[in-house]
Amino acid sequence: MRWPLLLVLLFLLAFPPIASAMGLEFYQGLLTKIMILALAASSLNLILGYGGMVSFGHAAYFGLGAYTAAILMREGVSSGWVIWAVAVGLSALLALLIGAICLRTRGVYFIMITLAFAQMIYYLVVSFKQYGGEDGLRARRPEFGLFELTDTALYYLSLAVLAGALYLLHRLINARFGRVLQAIRENESRALALGYPVYRFQLLAFVLAGALAGLAGVLMAHYTQYASPNLLAWQQSGHLMMMVILGGVGQFWGGVLGAAALSIVEEVLQDLTIHWQLGVGLILLAVVLFAPRGLAGLWRREP
Repeated sequence: MRWPLLLVLLFLLAFPPIASAMGLEFYQGLLTKIMILALAASSLNLILGYGGMVSFGHAAYFGLGAYTAAILMREGVSSGWVIWAVAVGLSALLALLIGAICLRTRGVYFIMITLAFAQMIYYLVVSFKQYGGEDGLRARRPEFGLFELTDTALYYLSLAVLAGALYLLHRLINARFGRVLQAIRENESRALALGYPVYRFQLLAFVLAGALAGLAGVLMAHYTQYASPNLLAWQQSGHLMMMVILGGVGQFWGGVLGAAALSIVEEVLQDLTIHWQLGVGLILLAVVLFAPRGLAGLWRREP
């Protein structure tokens, strides 16, 4: 996989000047959006695919990151590094509080409680009229000191963050932490019998996933320059889950491929018909039926 990855990385690095020369700035923006969503989907894949935790409230951390960036800028905090630190910290703290409660449940109860917490955060944000309420909040781009956050700079920043996050996730998944997490997914009772602190491992994964989702939310606020309550809604959680399913649950590249495929399909179908959601649903159904391991699983060799 090294050479294909290297070629893709070189293409992504060279794309902005090519796009600028050929007048393809729209596609540069689309790639930026895909990379941000890939980060959010990969964070969900950590707990869903590797931890077996079906969280239907992942948008809470994604939206919290975006709103933290927007609110801090409105209150006069202009340093991007401070905004990132506060947003990621708050997202991790929220994931810690929610995970500490939700992880004491199992099955459908876990799904419903994560959804309930996410909806609570959604309605709490909507109730803050001073920060836009249902209309959302404008999010100006912050200052990073060393560079101005132009569209091209945001593209490279999103690429660097995604690459760093994927490297971190790869190391974690292939380390003892990841092996234990997958063992818990396969048989929680056996992991407990072997002496592993199941609750602690799950909570740590939950917090890490929330922090990465919060970082993705900050990048999304920089990209759109707007924080919308829709980023916190259950539909956004479902959207991220669709990306993971499409790319491959428990496949390392599942979040990235799913985010890219779903974003491109949506862009194409929206230009063709107003009923584009039907097309997306049919494609997702086809993947589930004919490629149950997702797009990433199509290239995985059978043992």
